[in-house]
Amino acid sequence: MLPAGPLMIEHRLIEQAVSLIEKESEIIRSGGKLDLPLLTSMIDFMWIYADRCHHGKEEEILFSYLEGKDMDEEHREMMSVLIDDHRRSRALTAELTELLESFRRGEQGAMDDVVRILDTLSQIYPDHIRREDKMFFPVAMKYLSKEESDDMLARFEEFDSTLIHERYKAEVERMMAQMGARQ
Repeated sequence: MLPAGPLMIEHRLIEQAVSLIEKESEIIRSGGKLDLPLLTSMIDFMWIYADRCHHGKEEEILFSYLEGKDMDEEHREMMSVLIDDHRRSRALTAELTELLESFRRGEQGAMDDVVRILDTLSQIYPDHIRREDKMFFPVAMKYLSKEESDDMLARFEEFDSTLIHERYKAEVERMMAQMGARQ
């Protein structure tokens, strides 16, 4: 299997989550109540799976590997645009996280902003995934030798195996800070 394979499999799960984000936006826009627990789960998915796990493997492993290659300028530019997409989705997820904190405090005025962010996420991800799957990954894999592909797959596996420990170490640190603030 080429390194694009696991990344494309992850894309399918991200597409499912993005379709739920789109549906939640439609529900809110049509007068439905904002579902804080559901949106919190969606944000968690976007932070941990889509960004840290998936984009992490792309940026920290695949793109880092490719940076050292003699890539065509067109392909290097394509990679740069994909990285910018990742930054944009991170910024949107951060903004959504802050808005939901406002709702938790009882502030209801940012409903339009929540819908705007949900709509934007549900628009940018399908296009981003299409560009990676159909345009970038097929080209990028040609820059890798069999040994490099195998090494990258092993690094993906190692990356995934440490992710849960990283996640819950951060969660304990967050809880400790929260408890410290209450004392």
